[in-house]
Amino acid sequence: MALTFRKAVPSERDDAQRILWTAFTPYVRDLGREITAHHYTFLAAAIERGDVYLALNGDEIVGVAATERRDAGIYIDRLGVTPARQGTGLGSFLLGRVEEIARSSGLKELSLETAEMAEGNIRLYRPHGFEIVRRGPPSHGMDAHPRVFMVKPL
Repeated sequence: MALTFRKAVPSERDDAQRILWTAFTPYVRDLGREITAHHYTFLAAAIERGDVYLALNGDEIVGVAATERRDAGIYIDRLGVTPARQGTGLGSFLLGRVEEIARSSGLKELSLETAEMAEGNIRLYRPHGFEIVRRGPPSHGMDAHPRVFMVKPL
């Protein structure tokens, strides 16, 4: 079945949170932490703003991109794929659709932050044109693992 991409609606918040929670649990554990309820308190407001996008296979939500408009671009806050679909190109599909939104809105860049030790994430983003622009502590301050800040000019 062909994938579809669209904005999330408020009634899908729990499903979007479930996808992000299961996708991010191994990553967060590698950082020496556990996901807590506050990790997703932003989600309802982000959906209301139209900043959360879903990948669907039929009626099943299989991927989530939580974004934020920043200056002249879109910041990709979280990109998560259901564990059963990881490694199938679904993350690339989500990145491509978010880029289309940015371009059609006349925006100039996509940006994101990931842990420097998350080499798989960096390997996902680089072929899509993201480059590391700086390294430093995480913006949230919840752990000491260095982050890479990546940008893709459009």
